[in-house]
Amino acid sequence: MSLPLQYIEIIKKKYAALGYPPYHWVISQTQPPWTPLRKPLSQCTVGLIAAGGIYVAGQVAFHYKDDTSFRVIPKEIKIEDLRITHFGYDLTDARKDPNVVFPIEPLRQLVKEGIINRLAEHTFTFMGGIYSARRVMDELAPKLVQFLLREEVDVALLVPV
Repeated sequence: MSLPLQYIEIIKKKYAALGYPPYHWVISQTQPPWTPLRKPLSQCTVGLIAAGGIYVAGQVAFHYKDDTSFRVIPKEIKIEDLRITHFGYDLTDARKDPNVVFPIEPLRQLVKEGIINRLAEHTFTFMGGIYSARRVMDELAPKLVQFLLREEVDVALLVPV
């Protein structure tokens, strides 16, 4: 039997090695509002946002420190056209099968099966591992929300790494 991964300790050591001061984990002061789904998933447009450093060949790769940019990827992208870069996790499995951090093919299958109505025309990816929670809340998140609204997304799948 394997031991559980000591994720927080690994992250602390990784960030310290990169020269960051001790990380202060975000603790929300209020609970997010509960927003029930207003229609069945079979009638929903689903958005995909992944934090694994995924981008398309030809796009600029993500940078290593506090990169709050994101990439827009068309839903019909071929898996072999995806690339991955990230400082915070072992990329071996993700590079073999990007679906482990960017589950586009399973989502396409859910559309075929009628479990979800359709995927948004574009998916969105970013680096993750962003040290500044303020920059995520003030810069990245609002931009992603605007894109999701333009894509008329009913529900989004958020994939952390």
